[in-house]
Amino acid sequence: MSDEEHHFESKADAGASKTYPQQAGTIRKNGYIVIKNRPRKVVEVSTSKTGKHGHAKCHFVAIDIFTSKKLEDIVPSSHNCDVPHVNRTDYQLIDISEDGFVSLLTENGNTKDDLKLPTDDNLLTQIKEGFAEGKDLVVSVMSSMGEEQINALKDIGPKN
Repeated sequence: MSDEEHHFESKADAGASKTYPQQAGTIRKNGYIVIKNRPRKVVEVSTSKTGKHGHAKCHFVAIDIFTSKKLEDIVPSSHNCDVPHVNRTDYQLIDISEDGFVSLLTENGNTKDDLKLPTDDNLLTQIKEGFAEGKDLVVSVMSSMGEEQINALKDIGPKN
């Protein structure tokens, strides 16, 4: 045994994996899949019959959950695909800064200030107009594979 001390620099989050394996044949429409290292929502699945080499194939059409880009992939149905861990959390909107960042209230009373306004124009105008009118807004934040983005908005009434 050596007396040396070892120092490890780690940026990992408690060893939790960003994805988990799932057999391609069991992934359904409205599920999630990783294609080209991006988390995507499956919008269409079709399965071909087994050919002369004996593998049925699954044809996935999926949309990136953050950028809305459409992509297709074909995988043998017996093979494993990566499925991302996708979490949706609701936060109350406190403030919008001039540089495009939002200040959100978490459930335990802390603030979360590291999220930008969404790039979707429709959602962006709804958030800005609602905030300007003084409404109490709750935003849904989708997080997956180390990325987070505001993807929905709820109006819970006027501020008191």
